[in-house]
Amino acid sequence: QVQLAESGGGLVQAGGSLGLSCAASGTIFSRHHMAWYRQAPGKQREFVARITNTGLTTYAGSLKGRLTISRDNAKNTVYLQMNSLNPEDTGRYYCNLFDVLYTRDYWGQGTQVTVSS
Repeated sequence: QVQLAESGGGLVQAGGSLGLSCAASGTIFSRHHMAWYRQAPGKQREFVARITNTGLTTYAGSLKGRLTISRDNAKNTVYLQMNSLNPEDTGRYYCNLFDVLYTRDYWGQGTQVTVSS
């Protein structure tokens, strides 16, 4: 079965940087689109960034310029580098895999990111 494992979350000071990783198993990673979402308490889960199986990237407008999503198919891993963080970036960050053949989404357990002022 497909499993996603996020890592790299933690506490960071405003203005700082943080890198997240998501390792996938149980599927042919290179076939699928990968994305990051985040959710703050009391709010809906929102899109952060996506990278397709061909390497095309998309970023949420509010975060554009501060994020870089990348993938290493040899390591079955997708990364999210976040810079210039502010307290509004606080939330639980989830890794998402979209299976392009069966149109099914898989989610990780998430990793908490807390940005202090």
